[in-house]
Amino acid sequence: MESYISYMLAAAHRAVHQTLAARLKDQGMQVETWRILEALDSERQLTMGELARTVLMNPPTLTKMVDRMVSQGLVHRQIAASDQRKVNLLLTDLGRKRMTEIRELVRLQDREILAQFDPQQVEVLNRVLRDLSDTAG
Repeated sequence: MESYISYMLAAAHRAVHQTLAARLKDQGMQVETWRILEALDSERQLTMGELARTVLMNPPTLTKMVDRMVSQGLVHRQIAASDQRKVNLLLTDLGRKRMTEIRELVRLQDREILAQFDPQQVEVLNRVLRDLSDTAG
C-alpha cells in the first residue's frame, strides 16, 4: 500500500487530522468547525457555496454544521446586499473570540509538524501539496 501516493496522502492526512481533532476536542471544537471559523475570519462575507469549497466540505454537511454554529452563537447569516437570494456568513463576536482561542493550538501543531523538516523540505512540501491540490482536484 505504501507504494501508492493516494494511500500515503490519506495516511498523512489521517495522522494530522486525528492529532488536531484531539487538541480541538479539549476545547469543545471540531476540526471542521475550526476550518469554518478560520475561513470566515480571513475572508469576510462568504456565501455557503464559497465556504463549502474553501473548507473542503460538501454543502449539505456544511449546512448542518453552520446551523449548529448559528445556534451556538458562533456565526450569523446575513442576506447579501448585492443579491437577495444569497446568504453570507459572518463571525459573531463569540465566534471571533473562540477562533482566537483555538488558533494557537492549530499553529502549535503546525510548528510541531514543520519542526520535523528543514526549511527547504518545508518549502518543497508546501509547493508540492499546493500543486497537487490545484491539479488533482
